[in-house]
Amino acid sequence: MFAEERHEQIVALVNRNGSVRVKELSELFQITEDSIRKDLTILERKGLLKKTYGGAMRKRVNLHDLNVSQRKDRNTQAKQMIASKAMKLIKNDDMVFLDISTANLELARLIVKSTLNIIVVTNMVDIMLEFMVPTVSRLIMLGGSFSSGRDGFTGSLTDRQLEDFRFDLAFMGAVGVDVFDNSVSTYMVEDGITKRAALNRSKAAYMMLETRKFNADGTYKYAGLDNFTGAILESAPPSD
Repeated sequence: MFAEERHEQIVALVNRNGSVRVKELSELFQITEDSIRKDLTILERKGLLKKTYGGAMRKRVNLHDLNVSQRKDRNTQAKQMIASKAMKLIKNDDMVFLDISTANLELARLIVKSTLNIIVVTNMVDIMLEFMVPTVSRLIMLGGSFSSGRDGFTGSLTDRQLEDFRFDLAFMGAVGVDVFDNSVSTYMVEDGITKRAALNRSKAAYMMLETRKFNADGTYKYAGLDNFTGAILESAPPSD
């Protein structure tokens, strides 16, 4: 087999499975692991994949969906599954922070319909609108500088308001997560700083994370994975 043909097959495997291992590729193509590593280096330079320890994964993407309205109606089923799992972590009398996140919007809809007696704090306008019906839970809306694209309030005024809170739980959105770089990212700097402020004032914090975001990046890192208690996903993450 020519090297070009092998490269095409490796890229196809990465795109189909999300990741590949050097040892498995070596066995598949009956060549040395060093040769496979050279193949992966070449393919990474061409921008066709990203090398990892012991293998490679799909090249990370940045879709630049800056506006919440661009994402609100995408992957709804996955977000609803994540929200349903998050609900199981909330108990009566909790104070819960929901940041600007389309998955958190689904969680807010469940909270409103539930019998939970909790306090929800948010800076997302769409979440506030969900609470404009009779519900057992209470809502506190944070103010600040309004970003129409982000559908909420961020900035120094919002961050100062967060200083006085101590949340039992925080559910946080993410544009992308890179487990190899210990990075959880968002798009806007102001949004990231506000997320970090809420994270620092929470006893427990969970990422509301679609598995596809393991292969995506934002433009601003607001936390590391080790800053979170855990992640709530619609399905198991890729094995790597």
